[in-house]
Amino acid sequence: MDELASSVASSLNSSPAFVKAFSSSSSSCPAPFSARDALVTPATNPAFGDYQCNAALKLAKPMGLRPRECAEALLALIAEQPAVAAAFDPPTIAGPGFINLSLSERHLAAAVEAMSASPARLGVPPAAEPLRVVVDYSSPNVAKEMHVGHLRSTIIGDSLASLLQFRGHDVLRLNHIGDWGTQFGMLLEHLTESGADLEAAGAVDLVAFYKEAKKRFDEDEGFKTRARETVVKLQSGDPSAVAAWTVLCAASRREYAKIYDRLSIRGLEERGESFYNPLLPGVIEGLGPLAQVSDGATCVFLDEKRFKNKEGESLPLIVKKTDGGYNYATTDLAAIKQRVETEGADRVLYVTDSGQSQHFQMVFAAAAKAKFVDPSKTALEHVPFGLVQGEDGKKFATRSGDTVKLKDLLDEAVKRCAADLLERAGEGAEMTDEMQRTAAVVGIAAVKYADLSLNRESNYQFSYDRMLSLSGNTAPFMLYAYARIRSICRKVAEDGQTWEPGEWPDVAGVEVLLEQKEEKELARGLVKFADTLIEVERALFLNKLADYLFDTSQRFNKFYENCPVNNAESEELKRSRLVLCVVTAQVLEKGLGLLGIDVLDKM
Repeated sequence: MDELASSVASSLNSSPAFVKAFSSSSSSCPAPFSARDALVTPATNPAFGDYQCNAALKLAKPMGLRPRECAEALLALIAEQPAVAAAFDPPTIAGPGFINLSLSERHLAAAVEAMSASPARLGVPPAAEPLRVVVDYSSPNVAKEMHVGHLRSTIIGDSLASLLQFRGHDVLRLNHIGDWGTQFGMLLEHLTESGADLEAAGAVDLVAFYKEAKKRFDEDEGFKTRARETVVKLQSGDPSAVAAWTVLCAASRREYAKIYDRLSIRGLEERGESFYNPLLPGVIEGLGPLAQVSDGATCVFLDEKRFKNKEGESLPLIVKKTDGGYNYATTDLAAIKQRVETEGADRVLYVTDSGQSQHFQMVFAAAAKAKFVDPSKTALEHVPFGLVQGEDGKKFATRSGDTVKLKDLLDEAVKRCAADLLERAGEGAEMTDEMQRTAAVVGIAAVKYADLSLNRESNYQFSYDRMLSLSGNTAPFMLYAYARIRSICRKVAEDGQTWEPGEWPDVAGVEVLLEQKEEKELARGLVKFADTLIEVERALFLNKLADYLFDTSQRFNKFYENCPVNNAESEELKRSRLVLCVVTAQVLEKGLGLLGIDVLDKM
């Protein structure tokens, strides 16, 4: 789609009349036209083609033409573009002036052939301008168990990082854990007073330990005072306090690692609040006159209307509390400075819940105002997500009202999947190692896909039954579709050949024949894999990728029902349809892999 948009922009720029009209109608975006100005989008109605160009509707009035007349003038220019002539049937006009373009049959066949010859890329070009991208996600707190609230940040962030990396960007995956602050005073003091040695402390039940410390902090004034004194010791580098803090962090890290391993999270570099702590005084100094004292606290006041209360007063971004301590805003500003100055970031993504949206908006605005970041060079983007709810639409919690632990949630998904497999195996069947491995893959995949297949900004209701269903847009359905294609390939294999996991029939160089409607529609979907990934890269909505994969699997089902592979009318057609099978499976495998989901050869 990007190449098409560039071709349309070239068409517009070749016409002085269009350039003049555009310049007069868009003072904020003078000539020449860019690919974005071409207003090329996927077709809203597939019956009219694959893409549509809406530029004529915008340019008609300044050119003194009716929209359809403007579209006719533009269409004549577009049709002359070599890239358009090579890939599309002759463009047409619909409605008041929409220009519709349909990929030609010869282009579809050639594109699928190219995908089969390059399974590593599958037609997805590397980014023209690779960026240094920092993705900040997961972010659990030391001495607290990961819960369902961490699920969305972890899997959304990891999937975005994988997709951006596949596109060719230099990606740094950061885990901004909560490993500093006043709560460590109570934890370390409780550890000291409990009499546990440091070696034994590394194996304590961290959740129970935290609750005990918090109870004492809330109820015992003497303990609260000593805890605050311990914070000062830690912050001043007292060896015994630092040693105990190190043990608690290491114990938490081991627990996180177990969850990350189950979720197949790789390459996540820990950089907690403690990393930025030495940089905080420099943040206050760097704010200069922007930092104002208000009611004893140091604040930054932003002039934008969105940062004012109902009375029209500017909301304070507190960067230093009345007691002299720093807070999240200070740390986030320090992180921005470090990521820009040291990491050379071009784009920074913060994957957190939507409740933190205003916080990040204010931090980003303050960072720009203080010149910690140049927004024209480095994009700071909050990637918000909604809440996970129970099936009743309320907070997703245990029967006792506690937050659901992430470990328990994953265990339950795998357990239910194993029970379903055992039931399908028939009466008297016993659980095998292979069934258990399958349950582990499908159970985790179901949890991930149920989340990633939905618009991340929406709250969603967690349902084991729905996510483990073999029908609909679910992980089990997608994994079954992949396994089914693997089975087809095995049946088509020549006598004596076997297919190992990850291996495919050699279909490179085979001519693709698109004789039936279902073959053409499958090919049409396959060649849009690149468009889909590029769109997700821009907008950061992973459900667009999940929707594409589901659509692809449905197209394949229709193809398979109407276009026999092994019993094709000729050997050439059989080989052609095998190409479509292989490329479809490879697209599903790559797409699911970018979502952090492993595939199965058999189900």
